[in-house]
Amino acid sequence: IISISLATTMMMLATTLVLASLALGKSDPLYRIFPLRTSDEAAVIEWGHSAIISALDGAVANFGPQTSQGANFEVETAPVLANPIDGVGRWKKSNDDETLSDFDREYPGKLKNAAAVEGNMVIMTDAAGLSGVTMARIAKESGAAALMVVNTDQNAGDFIYSLEAESEEEAKYAEENIDIPIVMVSLQAGNVITTAMATDASDPNEINRGAGLPDRVRLYAGGDRPFFEDAVSKTPVVYLIHNMLTSEECDALIGMAEGKYDRVDDTTGTNNYLDNTMASTEANGEPSAVNVDRVTLWKGGIAGKVIKDVDERISQVTGFPPEHFSDFQMNKHVKGSAHLPHFDVNEANGVMATITLFLNDVEDGDGGELFYPNPLDGGTPVMVRPRKGLAVVHHNTDENYVFDKSTINEELVVTGSSTVKYVAKKYVYLNPQPNAMRVVLPLIALPFGGKLPGIFSTLYIALIDKFGVETGVTYFQKVIVMLPVFLLLVLASAVSDAVQKKLKEGKDGKKKETNEKTTKKTKKSKKSD
Repeated sequence: IISISLATTMMMLATTLVLASLALGKSDPLYRIFPLRTSDEAAVIEWGHSAIISALDGAVANFGPQTSQGANFEVETAPVLANPIDGVGRWKKSNDDETLSDFDREYPGKLKNAAAVEGNMVIMTDAAGLSGVTMARIAKESGAAALMVVNTDQNAGDFIYSLEAESEEEAKYAEENIDIPIVMVSLQAGNVITTAMATDASDPNEINRGAGLPDRVRLYAGGDRPFFEDAVSKTPVVYLIHNMLTSEECDALIGMAEGKYDRVDDTTGTNNYLDNTMASTEANGEPSAVNVDRVTLWKGGIAGKVIKDVDERISQVTGFPPEHFSDFQMNKHVKGSAHLPHFDVNEANGVMATITLFLNDVEDGDGGELFYPNPLDGGTPVMVRPRKGLAVVHHNTDENYVFDKSTINEELVVTGSSTVKYVAKKYVYLNPQPNAMRVVLPLIALPFGGKLPGIFSTLYIALIDKFGVETGVTYFQKVIVMLPVFLLLVLASAVSDAVQKKLKEGKDGKKKETNEKTTKKTKKSKKSD
């Protein structure tokens, strides 16, 4: 039986209206819908050697014969800054020759440093407002082997997109003439590559002329490699990481949690700090997590290959140290399941960031989206659709580790009649986790497949309620660390008792046997008499 509150019912209605408005093709939807990028358009710009490799994400343009082949390319060459950097400089961008098309009038000609560009990857900005195809034409006719376009929008953060032909004439020109890779990178990425070799002693003027560029770069298709997609650049910081998990890893995590779920009840007014299940703040005792099944897989420092590989990859891609990771909180949503607006906070263990990983696809229109209703970047609310292997990262604190109220988020109602949504959450704590959490608790949970007996959550809560957060957490960790020692002492005592009992039984048996032999001899002696 599914019990759905009034708030949940209203959210289902809101979700339906949103999807309906999108289906009608409104040009100005009320929401920013993600993901926008796909693996086919992902590119990597890489430099360095085997010991230290730096890499940037790029979005491949979707015009020209080269890009129509699924971004199947690889180029290794030197990077060169365009001169002028935006392809135009002080030149007039167009001329008044009415016999020329708009596309031809916009074309400013080859770059001034075409000789240096020839055979190399030219780096150009979009500051002049040229179309993607025009910039590609400049690069191609200047002899470039590839073009990197830097998105100069100061407010775009890490946002990049695939450049497109803006007219039939451009599309035709690109199809017939553009056969070099064209990728876009963010402004931050552009700054990274142009200062890659710079030092504190470098002359800024020389850096502006390309002195800070690496000697050579490799540009290739991203394929199944993880890549970023920026959603909100600040307040809150929200970004997507495509291909964070493989399909096999998603299936493995689902399998580990199967048969271990419990229905979330957050209406008791008690915070379950260990499992990051906080008490509902909904009015009238309504639940925040509605019809959600949950289990935390306590694997920590004794995790097997799948979780170790995933944790290592998350750390490499995000930069968060694995010692600050929680164990996986596994969530199962069915029709009617939702997690109403909430903050990811934990008074006992400050949560710096939340990593949400979708373990299966959910059809568009079946709900279950991750939703950020209150971004303060001037844009509309953000909605992320569940895609298998996709990670969504949001920062719960600002750069000074102060709680950010704009991080309020929710998981919209699952509306598909046969839809099941699997989500794994990993919380990034402000402080590294002690061995009590990363080793001892997973060892205790090991006989139960990673599910920790509920008595430990009860003890954790009781100690915090009795002594306060800081002292209660300290006492709990001491108890947990001492528990294996206590168990070993109990085991040793039991073994000692068993051995002593065995020895005593042996002595008693031997004494009994001796007495029986003595009795027999006495009887035999009397009989002889």
